[in-house]
Amino acid sequence: MRSLEFKVMDAKEKKLRELLQGCGRVAVGFSGGVDSTLLLRVAVDVLGRANVLALIADTPSLPRKEFAEALRLAASMGAECVVIDPDELSDPAYAANPADRCYFCKKHLFSLIARVAAEKGFTTVLDGNNADDSGDYRPGRRAALELGVKSPLMEAGLTKTEIRALSARAGLPTADKPAMACLASRIPYGTPVTAEVLGQVERAEDALRAAGFVQCRVRHHGDVARIEVPVAELPRLLAEGLREEVVRAVKAAGYRYVTLDLQGYRMGSMNEKLADQK
Repeated sequence: MRSLEFKVMDAKEKKLRELLQGCGRVAVGFSGGVDSTLLLRVAVDVLGRANVLALIADTPSLPRKEFAEALRLAASMGAECVVIDPDELSDPAYAANPADRCYFCKKHLFSLIARVAAEKGFTTVLDGNNADDSGDYRPGRRAALELGVKSPLMEAGLTKTEIRALSARAGLPTADKPAMACLASRIPYGTPVTAEVLGQVERAEDALRAAGFVQCRVRHHGDVARIEVPVAELPRLLAEGLREEVVRAVKAAGYRYVTLDLQGYRMGSMNEKLADQK
């Protein structure tokens, strides 16, 4: 970053701290991702540990490794942590996987967070949405707004790049962590979301990460797995030996056919069909 960019970022961080100072006791919806980790860290710094509660959703759509890491991160920052079960799969509107699936997910999640927070004396619910999210397709944002959830990173105007830079400056291990959307985002809209399918996707992606692909997705198309890795890593995946290893592992996860998307990894590729329909 250039000096002017640092000045802008510092001004935004100051605004973030000012916003948090006016929030009272806060409950942070915490996933252990880049955004919520910085938010939790700054909230603890500004408000003190006694005034910050981290709530982590134990759900099949969150990979087990991510869940364990979120617990570890929350503990390392000294925040009180409560594990909740939003049980979104019990909602037919969510399980049917419509294009606004995230709305129903967040409705369950933030309703439960608000209830638990109120019971423990925390007055304000926060999420980790940032300034970049305002231009993305995020129906879950509507649920957050309906329930009065605040997004201080977004209000402060902090972008993902700035959040990563602030995280690095604070020594947070998530500064360069790859984006990690929920596992349900790997399933095409209209295909039901089940715990079994989510587990299948998780096992397949675990196999890819074990093979060294840090940024990857396994898109679920029935018995077909469509693998996305960055374009620069396509040759390595196709190399003799590793290709066979990946095929075996993804088939062992439950897929009959293993395909490679030649467009490479791209965030939200399941939303491309929605754009085509506009």
